[in-house]
Amino acid sequence: MELSDLKLFQAIAEEGSISGAAERLDYVQSNVTARLRKLEDELGVLLFYRRPKGVQITEKGALFRKYVDSILQMADESIKILQDHGKPSGSLKIGVVETVTCGNFMNLIASYQSQYEQVSLSLETGNPLELMEKVKNFELDAAFVTGELTITNFVIDYLLMDEIVLLSGRTVDVSALIEQKWAISPKGCPFRMKLEQWLKDEGVALKNFIEISSLETILSSVRAGLTSTILPRSVLKGPYEDLHVYPIPESYQFIETGLIRSREKYVSYAYKAFADLVKEEGL
Repeated sequence: MELSDLKLFQAIAEEGSISGAAERLDYVQSNVTARLRKLEDELGVLLFYRRPKGVQITEKGALFRKYVDSILQMADESIKILQDHGKPSGSLKIGVVETVTCGNFMNLIASYQSQYEQVSLSLETGNPLELMEKVKNFELDAAFVTGELTITNFVIDYLLMDEIVLLSGRTVDVSALIEQKWAISPKGCPFRMKLEQWLKDEGVALKNFIEISSLETILSSVRAGLTSTILPRSVLKGPYEDLHVYPIPESYQFIETGLIRSREKYVSYAYKAFADLVKEEGL
């Protein structure tokens, strides 16, 4: 069994079809089919059920995949270690929650790219739970996330405390929570969880809301007077500087925002330079 066999298996599992894996790997489909059969014969188990439209991984295949993903990740890490020659270069994948991008973030990215042109930087947005999972699985080198970070098992290379406020495009009575129409992000968002807990403690159910996946759209709906929301004060930039701002109870008023990474992942020179710049310039 070779690493190329494991990469082929991983591609089939991720694509859900032999044809998709063949296209992704630039192989002839018949070659992928033959190599998969050879791998299954070598292991003595069926890895995929063949279906009219694609394949379905078997129970044994799913178990095997966990080890394959880990082996391939370790192989990639070992190559990075050997190719890391003491200066920032190579690839760097950073996750980021949208609220972080409202402050100094883009200036920070511009500064990093101008100083380290040899680094291929990629950014991926998502909610904190998604990004944490990808950091844990080594799919991201690190991520800017929000939440109760100090109780997690990640290494935190940068941490700040954000103030959360209630935002509205019009004058509102904060005490009349039941009358508010809220703009909230999909489940997994820490600000949604804060709002739900606040309302629950006040004896109010979160029913009157619009679920919106884009931060820009949430803020636009607030500015138009359609909804209210709770977000970090740092989002009050540009066209949103004039939104009505109201404090919320102290027990819900603050949230941690930080740059996290896995304890097990190799720390490249590209990432070290990035983390140092974040500490120097801030968000």
